Amino acid sequence: MANSSATAADIAAPLREAQAAKAGTRGGDEEFRRLFASWNGTSVASVPSRPRTVSIPSRMPLEGAALTSGFGMRTHPVLGGRRGHKGIDLSSPIGTPIYATADAVVTRADWFSSYGLFISLDHGAQLETRYGHLSRLNVAEGQVVKKGDLIGYVGSTGRSTGPHLHYEVRIAGTAVNPVPYMQGDAWTGTLAAKDGDGETAKGGSK
Repeated sequence: MANSSATAADIAAPLREAQAAKAGTRGGDEEFRRLFASWNGTSVASVPSRPRTVSIPSRMPLEGAALTSGFGMRTHPVLGGRRGHKGIDLSSPIGTPIYATADAVVTRADWFSSYGLFISLDHGAQLETRYGHLSRLNVAEGQVVKKGDLIGYVGSTGRSTGPHLHYEVRIAGTAVNPVPYMQGDAWTGTLAAKDGDGETAKGGSK
C-alpha cells in the first residue's frame, strides 16, 4: 500500500511542478501581452497613410508643336471613314521632348497596340493622361513624376503616318477633350478653336 502511495506521488509530482511553473509565469505572460498590444498599436499608428490627392493637367505636353488633329469625329488617316478621335495629335520632329502635364505616377510605359511606344500617367481621382507614338521612353512603370518632368520623346511608332504626339486626358476611363486641361499655356485659345474636321491627321491610335 505504501508503495502504491509513493508511486502515485511520483506520478503527480511533474503535474504539480508544471502547475507551479505556470502560476509563476502567468504574470509574465500577461505583462508580455500588454506590452505587445501597446507596441503593435504604436507601430500601426506610426505608419503614415498615403494621401489621396489629385493633380490636374495644366500645361502642354511638348513645346513648339502644331495641332494636326483635334478631339472628336474625324476621317481616320489609316483606316478611313468617320471615327471618333479620343485625343489630339501634336506634330513635332522625332526626338522632341515630352513632359508630364501634372504630378503623377507612371502606370504604364511600354508598347501598347496602335499607340506604339506609350506612357500612361495616373494623376489621382481616376484622372489619367496618355502619350502615344513615342520614339523613346524616359520613365518606367511605378515611377513618380512631377509636372514638367521629361517622360519621353516624340516618334512615329504604332499606327502613325508621321512624327507626332497623340495626347489624351481620361476621367474614370472615358476620354475627354484635352484642350481645357492646357489652361496654363497660350496655346489654349488656338487649340480650342479647332476640331477634328479638315485637319491633317497624323495618328491612327484610338
